[in-house]
Amino acid sequence: MLSALIVLGSCGEEKPNDEEVVVDEDYYEFQDMKMIAYDIPAIIKLPDETANIGASTRPEVIHVEDDIYWEINVGPNFKLLIEDYGDITDMVEVEKKELADKKFFKVKYIIDEPDLILYERKLEVKGTDKAAETVGVEHKSYHVYGQKTINGVTYALRSRPEGYEKMIIELMAKSIKSFREIEK
Repeated sequence: MLSALIVLGSCGEEKPNDEEVVVDEDYYEFQDMKMIAYDIPAIIKLPDETANIGASTRPEVIHVEDDIYWEINVGPNFKLLIEDYGDITDMVEVEKKELADKKFFKVKYIIDEPDLILYERKLEVKGTDKAAETVGVEHKSYHVYGQKTINGVTYALRSRPEGYEKMIIELMAKSIKSFREIEK
């Protein structure tokens, strides 16, 4: 009887789609961080210790005064890079062109918006047709790149070059979407 209930209870469940990405407005597991102390008049929402990414410490910002680069670390598994591009406003398009020029990777866009891209990058393996089944390991990573304009200055926000697993990238995309000018 119990097994019948378990079978009946699971019939209507949908399997999660591996391609699905959730970048919504729910910032329950995030905390606000003002960037004014680091020369950016903005606020960003970053994952807190409840986000299950190994972030049990306060966010750390690495920035040299008068430099155009920032690194935000939230624990060992979340490194968000920020770069000041001044008045250049087409950074996402520039990034997409650079990705198109990569010959060894196949890029699949999961989110493709004017100010935000989230993509899967796979290493293109060639010449393995006659190789043994044990040859070749899938090299797949996820990446995010976005741009925001604050007080007339365009900032590019991105994941580290080697990427992360999809769950971390989803959180980074939410952080990038939250990046906004501090209200006066």
